Amino acid sequence: MALTRLFTDQDKIEADLTDQTLVADERARDGEQYGVVRRQVRLLQQPEFTIKTIETGRNYGRYQIEPLEPGYGTTLGNALRRILLRSLPGCAISRIRIDNVWHEFATIPNVREDVTEVVLNLKSIRLRRVIEMHGDVRAHLYARGEGAGERIVTAGDVEWPAEVELINDDQQIATLDGPDAVLDMDLWISRDRGYRPAEAQETYALGEIPIDAIFTPIQRVNFVIEHTRVGQNVDYDRLILEILTDGTIEPDDALSQSAQILMDHARVFAEFTKPEPEISANSFISEEVQNKLLADLGLSPRVLNALRSKQIDKVGQVLTMDPDQLLSIRNFGPRSLTELREKLGEYGYLPEAEVGVSFSLDGMDDEELETLSAAEAIATLGGPAADEDDEE
Repeated sequence: MALTRLFTDQDKIEADLTDQTLVADERARDGEQYGVVRRQVRLLQQPEFTIKTIETGRNYGRYQIEPLEPGYGTTLGNALRRILLRSLPGCAISRIRIDNVWHEFATIPNVREDVTEVVLNLKSIRLRRVIEMHGDVRAHLYARGEGAGERIVTAGDVEWPAEVELINDDQQIATLDGPDAVLDMDLWISRDRGYRPAEAQETYALGEIPIDAIFTPIQRVNFVIEHTRVGQNVDYDRLILEILTDGTIEPDDALSQSAQILMDHARVFAEFTKPEPEISANSFISEEVQNKLLADLGLSPRVLNALRSKQIDKVGQVLTMDPDQLLSIRNFGPRSLTELREKLGEYGYLPEAEVGVSFSLDGMDDEELETLSAAEAIATLGGPAADEDDEE
């Protein structure tokens, strides 16, 4: 009974995913004849839905995706929401150092806020990366009091590095309430994904205060599933997706990046059954070996002269050539190829499976072999016969 109920509950979802034939037998009233009624169930087709921007605002986007196969609204909406909130990279302040302050529970002379409140204000500063960051980058803040009045120090008073751009320059950091107030602070900006608590931050000097870093550029994501009609079928899904960012990224770009991350992960499953590509043995040879001269291998002048005629003088060049390509070179025959491979094997430049493989001279008559031996002897001495086609 439980198994029957399970299949009954899933029938609506699996109907569009399985090529089934429903057969209904109806007994005729006037005889023993049977009639068969068949209905083909539609297979899952290539997605043909559209994405439409239905509302935009400051750092806000609302998107409508339809029509989706039944159940795919929840599948895609939930996956995109999790990626948007967790996987997009961003920049944030990860640690600070304030002059004459040694821990986060201290106070700063002539500054209204204590260090804990200053840290909370710094967590609200939003930064956009402009150029590539190689590790953490440092910013500096130096502010003094102005006469008898108060001075509000904001994010715009900080000297930010060229790698980042400040988004909310009016974000308050502290209030200086005396003419002798001084706020001297170093700030380190990191790039990462999601959220990193202060306990996970690394400090490198005494007096550095780690703070909770909010890297994700997404503030809120929401999605709603509605039914939509395609022809006579009203079971399709319409996905309404809302994205609110912190201003460091546009909602359109955030949606595109999250979809790309989802595709990258799904591609691993899609290629699970594909055979792994063969890796060339040449890819394991270092650049130094690739540029090594063939003359340093101790090859005979006959072999070197034949290869030089085609401007081949480095180990990396012969390692990328097939035996047939080498044998097509004038004055470079099977014996030359065997000699070349033996030298490459001695230096460990050939895969183990190819070491010791020689090329036979079968098929050549006695006269050809005698002529070949004489030509090779003359070529070794550097005679004029070295340029003749003695091995073809």
